[in-house]
Amino acid sequence: MRYAEEVTPVKMFPWCWLALVAFIPMTYSANPGVKAKLTEKGLEYGKQIGMASLQQKLKTIKVPDMSGTERVAPIGKVQYSLTRMQIVNLGLPKSALTLVPGTGVSLSISNAFISLHGDWRVKYFRIIKDSGSFDLGINGLTITTSISVKSDETGRPVVSSVNCAATIGSASIKFHGGASWLYNLFSNFIDKALRNALQKQICPLVADAVSDINPHLKTLNVLAKVDKYAEIEYSMVSSPVISKSSIDLSLKGEFYNIGQHQEPPFSPAPFSLPPQVNNMLYIGMSAFTTNSAAFVYNKAGALSLYITDDMIPAKSPIRLNTRTFGAFIPQIAKRFPGLMMKLLVKTVKSPVMTFETNNVTIQATATVMAYAIQPNTTLSPLFSLNMDASVSARVFVSGTKLAGAVTLNKMDMTLGKSYVGDFQVGSLDNIFQMVLRVAVIPKVNARLEEGYPLPTIGKMKLVNTQLQVLKGYMLIGTDVQFTG
Repeated sequence: MRYAEEVTPVKMFPWCWLALVAFIPMTYSANPGVKAKLTEKGLEYGKQIGMASLQQKLKTIKVPDMSGTERVAPIGKVQYSLTRMQIVNLGLPKSALTLVPGTGVSLSISNAFISLHGDWRVKYFRIIKDSGSFDLGINGLTITTSISVKSDETGRPVVSSVNCAATIGSASIKFHGGASWLYNLFSNFIDKALRNALQKQICPLVADAVSDINPHLKTLNVLAKVDKYAEIEYSMVSSPVISKSSIDLSLKGEFYNIGQHQEPPFSPAPFSLPPQVNNMLYIGMSAFTTNSAAFVYNKAGALSLYITDDMIPAKSPIRLNTRTFGAFIPQIAKRFPGLMMKLLVKTVKSPVMTFETNNVTIQATATVMAYAIQPNTTLSPLFSLNMDASVSARVFVSGTKLAGAVTLNKMDMTLGKSYVGDFQVGSLDNIFQMVLRVAVIPKVNARLEEGYPLPTIGKMKLVNTQLQVLKGYMLIGTDVQFTG
């Protein structure tokens, strides 16, 4: 098991999780190859990041200068102005991001407060002027909004705030300088104007904070390139299922040859993720997904390998030459004395991967073609073998990729065609088992170690990751952190 390095979440990436609740209209419905479950723990993490971002956004509220003339007892007619009003503190101490089953996501903020500082100036009796500063406290601020997620033209989610409402509870002011009658002016006239000025700006800023997510959502790897042969599609095959405790997503999870999206001759079988609560996110990857990868690489001709003597460890007594093979097949040494050999190992059909509890097995059917290398480098065919091999796989998460390694379980061979006369295939078992272990499997493992991308958003890190192999699929449980 490999664990992602812990990083400190930053405030600029709010509610990243909402990418996973995209209500994307689907034109087709099929069993998914990959499923994902976002838990309440994941929503809480997303909310914490989002609230920090929203708080910074609301601190940018600009309160315009205010002026007017009002009659205030016992002074009479008073001209006033409030200028240079700035927010000095803003708090969102209580918030909740909740799932509405079958509907969407609701954000509510209560007991929020805003503190402002500004300057005041008054003129009365036509000749008397006074000025000073003031501190204004807004308490009991309530904000509620629903968050809608739709699809853009690329199939990625786009979020927006809808049905936003902001209500200010109470306001208190402290004037520095001036007489007590200024409080009457504030409570009777200025209070309402300030409330209206603030309330008009809150919901647009909430909408901006939600919209700020969209550039990050465009990084969702709906179609992730793997290498020069393959890419994997993580588009949604149906709308998310939203319950009180989780959001369940169904993703296509299918490998394709780059530029050639041909469906394999098999379909994903239905599977369900078990109830889980310990991690923020759970990803279930079915055998369909891994087998679609095998189909793609086999179709691309990538599951073939030439083996030469320089790939055999120097200390091995078995060499890829006609002398070694001639000890088991005398005709080879007699007809092709003193020549080096080359083997071509090539799958004849797509390998099949099977998931059982705590066990991953791959069955591969291949041919092995043996050649003698002539002095002029031409290849003379010696024989071909049919080979059925069973390997066990260890799978693990590395960063944001799924990686693995295989070991040989057993191998059965039969003679395909001989160009040097009949011989007993069983006599070559030890040679070919050695060749597989020291030449073929290390090449396979080097590629598997590079890994294959999991569905991710932006600069997403997986931490506290665990992987279980269950019947028909692998289950990845992980926490998530975002950076940058």
